[in-house]
Amino acid sequence: MPVLDVRRNNVYLFIAVIVTQVVIISAQVSTASGMPVLEAVAFGALSELQRAGSFAVGSVTGVWTGYVDLRGLRGENAALKRELGTARIALQQERARATRTRTLEQLLDLRGRVALETTAADVIAAAATPEFRTVTIGKGAREGLRRDMAVIAPAGVVGRVIVPAAHAAKVQLLIDRNAAAGALIERTRAQGVATGIGENRLRLEYVSGSAELAVGDTVVTSGIDGIYPKGFVIGWIERVERSGGAYGGVTIRPAVDFSSLEEVLVVLTPQVADLGPVEAPR
Repeated sequence: MPVLDVRRNNVYLFIAVIVTQVVIISAQVSTASGMPVLEAVAFGALSELQRAGSFAVGSVTGVWTGYVDLRGLRGENAALKRELGTARIALQQERARATRTRTLEQLLDLRGRVALETTAADVIAAAATPEFRTVTIGKGAREGLRRDMAVIAPAGVVGRVIVPAAHAAKVQLLIDRNAAAGALIERTRAQGVATGIGENRLRLEYVSGSAELAVGDTVVTSGIDGIYPKGFVIGWIERVERSGGAYGGVTIRPAVDFSSLEEVLVVLTPQVADLGPVEAPR
């Protein structure tokens, strides 16, 4: 065996003997509290291991508890969001019911004020093109509707029936480019014809140059066309242009909001053209 290996073995043996002696002495020698030194050292080492283990367990427990609490909060948050969404939907439904109720009340009030036979109808469709302004209502020939019957709303004149089917009818709105109605300026009684221009506006034509017109004047039906009952609101004068002694262009803002029509009244009473007072023969 090489000399170097023998020396290394002797060193290891010496260290082992020394450690053994220290352990034996520590087991016999006591600390100031009466506990053997060896036991105190072992207890200290063990307590440090316990403290480290307790810290690790506490940390893991804290993280897990936080994770569980976070999951709980997320679940509560999701439940609250669902409840809020349900409440919003219910609120919208109630608002829609309230709006429809007000509209129906206005229609009933209108039916009570006019001395005409009418029938209520829902708007079920609208034309896709802005050039030809029509809507479809949910009543037709089976319910007594005929061509050229006037259609009105609480705000004013809507238009006339142009195509009655069995249980539906197409209504030409007064703002359609091919629509027209006899018109009367309520303030001055000047007469003309209100024609649609297809852009949610009407034009007042054939007005006498001597007639007095002003922005804000109310325009109503004159009854001269034999379609619309006399005195129903068409709209209000929005612009007046005059060229020389004649009116070059008079724009009417319609009383009805045609973009939000939901229910209308169809006038079933036949209309006779109101040609005004007839002069007695001399």
